Amino acid sequence: MPECKSFAMKPLDTSGTLYTMEETSREAVATAVQRVAGMLQRSDQLDKVEQYRRREARKKASVEARLKAAIQSQLDGVRTGLTQLHSALLDVKDIQSSLADVSKDCQLAAKHCVCICTVPEIVAETRQLIEQAELLQAHRKLMELECSRDDLMYEQYRMDSKNTSDMNLISIYFEDVQGLSDELAKQLWMVLQRSMVTVRRDPTMLVSVVRIIEREEKIDRRMVDRKKQTAFIPPGRPKRWKDKMFEVLEGTVSTRIEGTQAVTRETDKMWLVRLLEITRKYVLDDLIVVKNLMVQCFPPHYNTFNRFFILYHNAVSSRVKELAAEDLEANEIVSLLTWVLNTYKSVEMMGHPELCSECDIHQLEPLLPKDVVDDLLSKYVKTFTSNITGWLRKALETDKKDWQKETEPEADQDGYYQTTLPAIVFQMFEQNLQVAAQIDGDFKEQVLKLCLKQMTSFLVRYREEAVAYKEEHLKNRQLPQCYVQYMIAIINNCQTFKESINSLKRKYSQSSEPTDSDAAIERTLNEVAKEGCQFLLDEVFLDLESHLNELLTRKWLTGSHAVDTICVTVEDYFNDFNKIKKPFNQEMTSEALRRVVVEYIKAVMLKRMTFKNADERKEGAERMIKEADQFKFLFKKLAAGEDTDRLCGAIAAIAEVFKLTDPTLLFLEVTTLVSKYPDIREEHIQALLSVRGDASREMRQMIIGTLSENKLSYTSATQPVFKDIAVPTITMTTMTTMTSMATAKLLK
Repeated sequence: MPECKSFAMKPLDTSGTLYTMEETSREAVATAVQRVAGMLQRSDQLDKVEQYRRREARKKASVEARLKAAIQSQLDGVRTGLTQLHSALLDVKDIQSSLADVSKDCQLAAKHCVCICTVPEIVAETRQLIEQAELLQAHRKLMELECSRDDLMYEQYRMDSKNTSDMNLISIYFEDVQGLSDELAKQLWMVLQRSMVTVRRDPTMLVSVVRIIEREEKIDRRMVDRKKQTAFIPPGRPKRWKDKMFEVLEGTVSTRIEGTQAVTRETDKMWLVRLLEITRKYVLDDLIVVKNLMVQCFPPHYNTFNRFFILYHNAVSSRVKELAAEDLEANEIVSLLTWVLNTYKSVEMMGHPELCSECDIHQLEPLLPKDVVDDLLSKYVKTFTSNITGWLRKALETDKKDWQKETEPEADQDGYYQTTLPAIVFQMFEQNLQVAAQIDGDFKEQVLKLCLKQMTSFLVRYREEAVAYKEEHLKNRQLPQCYVQYMIAIINNCQTFKESINSLKRKYSQSSEPTDSDAAIERTLNEVAKEGCQFLLDEVFLDLESHLNELLTRKWLTGSHAVDTICVTVEDYFNDFNKIKKPFNQEMTSEALRRVVVEYIKAVMLKRMTFKNADERKEGAERMIKEADQFKFLFKKLAAGEDTDRLCGAIAAIAEVFKLTDPTLLFLEVTTLVSKYPDIREEHIQALLSVRGDASREMRQMIIGTLSENKLSYTSATQPVFKDIAVPTITMTTMTTMTSMATAKLLK
């Protein structure tokens, strides 16, 4: 400071000196001018003017040089003084800043002294507030403690960052603070874990928790920013309580979903259905609470509802993946997939009207990956195939037991015999198709095709069992007692199977294209029905066998009642056959007529007798015509169809050949017969002429030869009559036998 004062006086001395020098210069110039003027007064002094001028110029230059040097010296002194003044000003400012820091440090020290002295007391108060669930107040106290500790540590770090002993001393003194922070955090997490209950009972508690976490987030950010500048960060920072909050909420949601299983398969067969329903109810109720209550407890930027929506979705996804990995039964696989693929996004759950306004369910990832769904479907199909094979086998075994009953089978509302087999089979199919339809349209089609494929295999076994049933009956025709009635039921079942299959396809298939199994099913059902009708007709003709054997014999000619018995027996059987459904009853009646006519004509072709004279031929022919009318009347009554006249007419046409009295007209009559029934063969005509008994060999050869030359072509448009009738040929053994019988008769 003394240097500053002496320097301040120099500007006064300098200005005086400059003033004196300026006055001196002026006086010198004036004197020189006077001297020159005096010198110029005489003419002899004019020659010295140039000399005076140069001398005065040198003096002037000398004076100006001294003046410039003096001025430069004064300027240098001023510059030095200004520099020293600026330096002094900076020193003053540094002193002022230091004094301010000292003042601040004094205030901080005073404050820390107070805080340090009250740390134990504040710790106790904070712990008590935590225990009393006064979380906001507890957090304020905790922030005071942490602020004191952090500021002390920061000052210590700033003064001497390598002094770890003092830093440790501070940490030890404030060691209870971290414990209080952990205790408070524990309380916060407990509130969050019970958030669904808390938000209903005491939403302010949840709000307090969120406020505390938000405060800590701000402190975290401030500490992290300071670390970037100073490299110092307090212990325990950043706390990241916000991240921890979301972890706790996620764990809470997961625990809630996992805790929905109240029963197991061992205690309840419907365990999975109950579990899924409880899960559905919990998720829906919780999300509605989130939307209506919890959203208000969190800041808007948390996007609370969508966050919880995703948390619940992820928790449910994890749970159903665990369930899918278990060894599920077929019905359980269906229950799970139905819930996952349909119920989950329906209005009953995530698509509920109260939720869909807040989020887009179509943006959700699938609960189960496609490969897991495909594996479950594949497992279901495999299990279903195995199960349905067993079910069908068991159903058929049960039906077979019914076939042995001594009581008639039940009749439907139209009076047709039936068993419960079609109803049982298609009830199984219907149930599984209903379940498959709940999963997926394509899967429903797949299950339908599988059912039809299984049906194909089942019907093959059904046919085999029907054949075995007939063969077992033939061993003892008295058993089973209701064989005919149950065989009728087997036939009717074929029509019921057809109708049921068509019904299933209309109901569960979107495609009108025939499946690979359709043709096989149709073919097998027709075969079963046709064979069943054949078995029943075999039963009829077994009873008619002895009466059919009387036809065209001497006993028949003399007055047998074989045809009367045949008609009565057929009509009696057809009283039961009326219980056969269309179209099988119509086909069976037509077949019965055809077989009766064929058996009758076959009796003619067997040449059991030969007419001896015209009277016998007339009597036999009239009897044949009468019996043909009997058959026609019977089968028209049974509605055998439009071929009745034609088939019965074959018997009458043969009778006309026998009835003819003029052998010369025999060719014309035979020609008429052949024109009506072009499937008749030469051996048939030979047999007829042989039975007639009066046709010579030449006449036979002429008739056969003429007919051979003018042979009519046979078309399949009309039902054949003679096609399946064989004419026995006379072998050597037969001739020997006949000769022996004739010899024995003569000997008698």
